[in-house]
Parts: sequence; C-alpha cells; structure tokens
Amino acid sequence: MATDPSANDSAPGGRRAGPIFFQRQEFQRLLNLYGRMVAAGEWRDYSIEPGPEACAFSVFRRAAEAPLYRIEKRPALARRQGAWAVIGQGGMILRRGHELEQVLRFFDKGRFKVID
Repeated sequence: MATDPSANDSAPGGRRAGPIFFQRQEFQRLLNLYGRMVAAGEWRDYSIEPGPEACAFSVFRRAAEAPLYRIEKRPALARRQGAWAVIGQGGMILRRGHELEQVLRFFDKGRFKVID
C-alpha cells in the first residue's frame, strides 16, 4: 500500500497547513525599517510573498527591478539555523538568525559614519 505524500502536509487536527504569514508585530517592525530606508532614499517599493514554506518581504530600489533584499521567515528552520534570513540580490544569505531584531541589525551597519 502506497502512502499519500500530501498526508505529511497536514496540520494537527487533520486540516491542511496554509501559507506562512508575518505576525502583526513582525510586519510592523519590517514596515518601520522600510520607512526609515525610504526616508534615506535607499528603497522605493516593497512586496510581500506568502508561501507554503516561507514568507518574504522584498524591497526594491525601483519597482521594475529585481529585489535588493528579501527578508524571509521560514519556520521550518527555527530550531536549526533560525527562522529569519536576509537574502541579497544574487540569492546569497547575508544574515540568518532566530530573532527578527537580530537579523535586521544587518541594515544598521551603515548608520554611523566617521567624519573628520
């Protein structure tokens, strides 16, 4: 007897698991970062891409271009590498961690400038 591969995709209670979304606090933190970067002239557009394995918040310099960064929430990796990641244009993982705040510090590194 063959097993149904989709049987493992079910959530507890027999219902199918839906797409992954950001929680309200997570989304608010992402929008705060986005607003700060728009005010600095770095970013101009964003998109949200919920999916069955991950949810991504992508930011763009121009809407017609590929995203500059993708901030991903992937709950399946929460116990291993961390559920959160910042992914660059080439698909390279630039930062990964267990907490959103920790991962978003990647964007704070250019905040302080040395002046003469």
